[in-house]
Amino acid sequence: LRRGAALAAFALSALAADAVNPYLPLWEFIPDGEPYVFEDPDNPGKYRVYIYGSHDSRVTDYCGREQVVWSAPVDDLGNWRYDGVILEVKYDADGDLLAADGRPDVLFAPDVTMTVDKNGKKTYYLYPNDQDWGRNSLVASADRPDGPFKVINWDPKNPKATVGPLAFDPAVFVDDDGRVYGYWGFERSYAAEMDPETMATVKPGTQIVEDMVSGRYQEGPFRFFEASSMRKIDDKYVFIYSRWTENGEFGLPDTNYTLAYAYSDNPLGPFTYGGTIIDGRGRDTLPDGAVVHTATPSGNTHGSICEIDGKWYVFYHRQAGLNEFSRQAMVAPIEVSVEKGKGGKVTISEGEYTSEGFETGGLDLFKTYPAAIACYFTGPAPSVHSWPEVVYPGPYFQPLRCEVNPADAPASLQFECMPVVNTTDGSVLGYKYFNFDTAKGTDDMKIILGMMPRGIDGNIDILVGAPSEARGGKKLGSVHVLKSDALAKTVKTALLKGVNGITGKQPVFLVFSSPEKDRSICDLYTIAFSRFN
Repeated sequence: LRRGAALAAFALSALAADAVNPYLPLWEFIPDGEPYVFEDPDNPGKYRVYIYGSHDSRVTDYCGREQVVWSAPVDDLGNWRYDGVILEVKYDADGDLLAADGRPDVLFAPDVTMTVDKNGKKTYYLYPNDQDWGRNSLVASADRPDGPFKVINWDPKNPKATVGPLAFDPAVFVDDDGRVYGYWGFERSYAAEMDPETMATVKPGTQIVEDMVSGRYQEGPFRFFEASSMRKIDDKYVFIYSRWTENGEFGLPDTNYTLAYAYSDNPLGPFTYGGTIIDGRGRDTLPDGAVVHTATPSGNTHGSICEIDGKWYVFYHRQAGLNEFSRQAMVAPIEVSVEKGKGGKVTISEGEYTSEGFETGGLDLFKTYPAAIACYFTGPAPSVHSWPEVVYPGPYFQPLRCEVNPADAPASLQFECMPVVNTTDGSVLGYKYFNFDTAKGTDDMKIILGMMPRGIDGNIDILVGAPSEARGGKKLGSVHVLKSDALAKTVKTALLKGVNGITGKQPVFLVFSSPEKDRSICDLYTIAFSRFN
C-alpha cells in the first residue's frame, strides 16, 4: 500500500481515535481478550487497562507463536499502546530449543492474575494456553503486567514438560482471602482450588471439580463450550464463558458465537445460569418478527467483563475476512447489578454489537472513520458459515496484513489496511450509532466516502434510522459510482438534505444497488460527513 497516496486521495480531515470497534488498530488481530485493570508500574497511582489475548499472526490457522499485550489509561480509552511481546515459549528448562526447527509453541487464549505478598510486592501470572501436549499447563510469571514473563512450572523430571492440570482455555482467579482457583475445559467445564505456592498445581487435599456447569452435550441451560473466565463482583462469583446455543434459540441456528454468564456464592459453585452477555451475530428483528443476523453468522468468541473507571464493559471479538483466523478485539457497555447475600441474583444486561466501542455517546459526524468499523453488514442473500469459512454474498472486511512495527505504525495505516469489499447489489452497511446532536442547526451536509470503484454503475443510498424507507428509514441522499470511474482510490461525495431535526444517536446505513447483480460496486475505505458550504 502507498500510504501517502492513499492519505492524499481520501483527503482525511481528522483521524479517528482507537476508541471505536474494533478498538485496537485494524491491522492488529487480538482475539480472546481478557481485560484487567492494573496499576501502571511506571506511574504509581495511575491505572491502565491491559488486554491479554491470542495473536492471530499465523493467518491460516488460529492464534500465533507469541502473545502480546496492549494497554490504555483508564481515563483515556482511545489511547491504546502496544506494549510488546510478553511471552514466547521457545526453550526448555535447560535452555535448549523445544522444537528442532526453532519455532516457539503455538499459544491460544490466555488469562492473567496477580498476587500481592505481605510486603506489597506484586507478581503477575500468565496462563498462555500452550498447545504443545507436553506443556498445556504452562504458567509464567513477571514483576510487571507487561512482562516479560518467564515459565515457572517446568516438570523436574522432564525439562520439556510442565506440571499442573490446567488445560484448554485456562482461567485463574485469586480471591480476596488469597485462595486461588483455576478453571478450564472444552465442551465440559473443570475447576479446582490451586496451590498458591505453585500457582500451577491443585491444592493438596482438594480434588478437581468435573462439570462445574453443564457442558454442550449435557442436560442443563449452561451449554458450556469453552473460554472460561472468572470475576468476583461484590460477594458473587461470576463465570463468563462461550456458550453453544440451542438450534432455534433466539430464532437463529445454533452457534458458539455468544458469551454467557453464570453466578454463585462460592468460587466452585453450584452456579445459576444468568444469560447472554454478547452475541457476535448482531441479531435484528424484522417487521414480520423474523430474526436475522446482521453480522458474521457464526464463529467463535472469547472474552470477559471488566469495570473501568466506574463503567462496566464486555470484551469479545469479531471475525474479519473469510475465515476464523483474523479476529479483532471488540467491546460493548453493559449494566451489572448484584443482590448481596446468600442466594442473591446477578443481573448483567446483554451488550449490543455496535461501531461505537468506547465512544458510547455516539460517533462524531465530523470525524473520518474507517469503513470497516461497520457493525451491520448484510447482502442480497444471507451469509453462510461452514467452519472455518464464511461465504458472503454481500460485504465483508478484507484484512490486508501489514508488515509494520506496531510501535511505529503511522496513523494513516488505520484507513488502508481493511477495506469493505464485495459491495454487491442488495448489500447494506450499517453504523451504530452516529450522534446527530453534533450537527445541530445544520440542514444540508455532505457525505464523503473514500473508495476504489470496481468498474460498474451503482448507487449508494444513505439512510438514517433503518436500512429501508419501508422500515422507517429516512433517505438523505445518494452517492453515484460510474462504470467509467477509474479503478483507483478516490473520494465520492453527495449532498444530504433534511439533517436538521434528526437528533440524538441514530444508525446510519449505506444501501448498495446496481443493475449488475453479482459484481462489487466499490471497495470502501472511509466514511465521513461535513457541513455543506
